[in-house]
Amino acid sequence: MTSVASDPRSAPTKVAARAVNASKIYGSGEAEVRALDGISVEFADCAFTAIMGPSGSGKSTLLHCLAGLDRVTGGQIFLGDVEMSSANEKQLTLIRRDRIGFVFQAFNLIPTLDAEENITLPMALAGRKPDKEWFDTVVRTVGLADRLHHRPSELSGGQQQRVAVARALASKPDLIFADEPTGNLDSHAGAEILGFMRRAVDDFRQTIVMVTHDPVAASYADRVVFLADGKIVDEMLDPTADLVLDRLKNFGE
Repeated sequence: MTSVASDPRSAPTKVAARAVNASKIYGSGEAEVRALDGISVEFADCAFTAIMGPSGSGKSTLLHCLAGLDRVTGGQIFLGDVEMSSANEKQLTLIRRDRIGFVFQAFNLIPTLDAEENITLPMALAGRKPDKEWFDTVVRTVGLADRLHHRPSELSGGQQQRVAVARALASKPDLIFADEPTGNLDSHAGAEILGFMRRAVDDFRQTIVMVTHDPVAASYADRVVFLADGKIVDEMLDPTADLVLDRLKNFGE
């Protein structure tokens, strides 16, 4: 007889990050904007989650608060068991440096450094040397072995974003946050980046939370969380591009 525990979805899931009744308010009075409105949501460890919703729904605000780049007005944010919302700026800086990887739409590479130096920069700033075996694995996975000594200006947009993904992976962070990582790429380069991110979860047990407006990008995730007007309004497991697109139509996307 098959035991219930043989179903991986029935096993307890470790939570990598969570928001508890989180709110983010800008302005006051008639000018008040409630970007997050009492959001409670969990993000599983070793999983790929996409956050979607119409423009102004709060998806990037949620990502930035989860990553410690912005503070909530009320409620709590946790990275694992660490409460980010009560950490001071020095503590947040160390958490972001040592436990979080970032991939942004704008690549955010240092133009005077070559690809290898950009990849290892966060570790250099922390005074740590990269794990050579892991570094080689990451570089091989994202296909940069023959581009390590090229500067960003000598790389295509897709190659620059590969450097950014490699940089996020290289320090073995607890969690990687990606904000529209394929927004500046053509469909072919975007598919490559999303494939690398999917493999990072499947093969390397990384955890990724990604904001995207693209149903095709969301289809690479295990789960999609939908926001509207600063609230969680729906979610989907095992998404496909068509299913996501249909769901977004309900929110005016």
